[in-house]
Amino acid sequence: MNEAIQLPCVRERFYRRERRSVPAAREFTSDALAAWGLGAVRDDVLLCVSELATNALVHGVPPGRGYLLRLARYEEALRVEVHDSGDGCPRPREPQGESGRGLLLVATVADKWGVGERAPGKVVWCEFGVSVRR
Repeated sequence: MNEAIQLPCVRERFYRRERRSVPAAREFTSDALAAWGLGAVRDDVLLCVSELATNALVHGVPPGRGYLLRLARYEEALRVEVHDSGDGCPRPREPQGESGRGLLLVATVADKWGVGERAPGKVVWCEFGVSVRR
């Protein structure tokens, strides 16, 4: 028996290394979530987009470069990916003052998260279970 292959709905946007890219990424994500009928996960997804985009700016995007935000809507999941060209393998760490909470928040709020390789750099991603839109 052949199983149907589930292709995602994908939206992506490239952002330059500048502070205003984080609010722009949040707005882009909010628009996609509204179009896909995913208002129930909006706040959690926007928090994770903010944290992943900020981490890319602070730790992963060398001067003169940028990052790619990719949103993929599957039947029962939403995947958020931030692609950057920086080195390293991000992991949650002990917070120090006002910083260090980003990946702890992502790990707490998202259903799954991780880091993948790309050349050059990495992809930091998180996923949220979502119900089928009817």
